[in-house]
Amino acid sequence: MDAPAFENLDLACAKVGKGIAEKPTDELHKVVTDALSVLEDQGPYALFLFLKTHSKKEMAKNVSQKLHDFLKENPKQHHLLPGNGDLLPALQEMAKDLDNLLLARDLIRQALVYARYHARLKNESKDGSEVEL
Repeated sequence: MDAPAFENLDLACAKVGKGIAEKPTDELHKVVTDALSVLEDQGPYALFLFLKTHSKKEMAKNVSQKLHDFLKENPKQHHLLPGNGDLLPALQEMAKDLDNLLLARDLIRQALVYARYHARLKNESKDGSEVEL
């Protein structure tokens, strides 16, 4: 019997976090920090609602889209969100399974933490004080 291949979800979170922070600004750092706070206090559904209604529409939409795409594709052996359809109903469906909901929350949290670090690192590298990874 073939064992399933090991999937490094932390590395996947790091990649999406770096993708979120492609174009770092202080505003992006604030959006990501606020998003992380909403996720911690109220969960994934509230996070995506927050991003949908954020005043920095384009920036928040980019963060939301990258996280949505990430959850549609990861983990590779068991996607958390269905590939088609609207995001909010898909989140409601995912929330029916507590294990999926908690895994999604943990993956989103890790991706946002990496996004904050990448945004901070890139902002510091503009001054020449840090080197980008």
